[in-house]
Amino acid sequence: MKQPAQSRSYPASCHRARLYPVCLLIVAGTLLSGCAGATQEQSDKVIAEREKIEKAYQMLTATNQDLEGKLARLQLLLLEKETLSKDLSKMLEEAILEVVRAKAKLRSMESKAEAASTLAEGEIALKGLGTKVAGLEKDTDFIHAEELLKASGLELKKENYSGALYLATQAKVIINQGQERSKGREKTPMIAGEVSFAIPLPLRVVGPSKVREGPGPDFKVVFALKEGTELVGYSYKGPWVRVRAEDGRGGWIYYNLIGGREK
Repeated sequence: MKQPAQSRSYPASCHRARLYPVCLLIVAGTLLSGCAGATQEQSDKVIAEREKIEKAYQMLTATNQDLEGKLARLQLLLLEKETLSKDLSKMLEEAILEVVRAKAKLRSMESKAEAASTLAEGEIALKGLGTKVAGLEKDTDFIHAEELLKASGLELKKENYSGALYLATQAKVIINQGQERSKGREKTPMIAGEVSFAIPLPLRVVGPSKVREGPGPDFKVVFALKEGTELVGYSYKGPWVRVRAEDGRGGWIYYNLIGGREK
């Protein structure tokens, strides 16, 4: 008698063994997916941090350039004020001498013709100076000389010849100084952002340096200078100064390479 076929029955352990590979695949997939997500997240964070650092660096660079420009402007303005102060002192001394001379002429009974001649000379010189130097009509010294000549003309009409002569003489002192300062003034048209000094500044080179075609380190070097070389400064743009050497060559030099001359 045949035994009935027994149904195949697998132990629970066998079922578990067959499920292990599937579970492992699922777990592995989950882990890989998590790792990929974590890697992308970390990458995004690195990129974000890098962008922050680059932005901060750009801001710091711009701030440093701005501060450098302000420092250069302040130093150049200080140099300009010092030069103006020296020139004003010189003008005062010369004006006193002219007063003394005028008083001496007063004692010798100066004539109407002398006062009128001095006034005419001053008016001609002032007109010539205004024609020679563009924009001089706004200069304070030019305006002062013009006012002195007008006052001299009024005194001349009043027959106050000594007063007319004195005022015209004072005006001529200012005009003569303006003529001296205008010698060698730059004829080159100004560029955008360029600012003229009130008067040409007597400068000297404080160390070996280079003069460039334009106001920036990327411009071509036109000539080199040794320490102590004397220059005249006419204007500035940022930290760069437009200068001219005694031999007539001109260009731009960085502000911290120059200083005022010792008179």
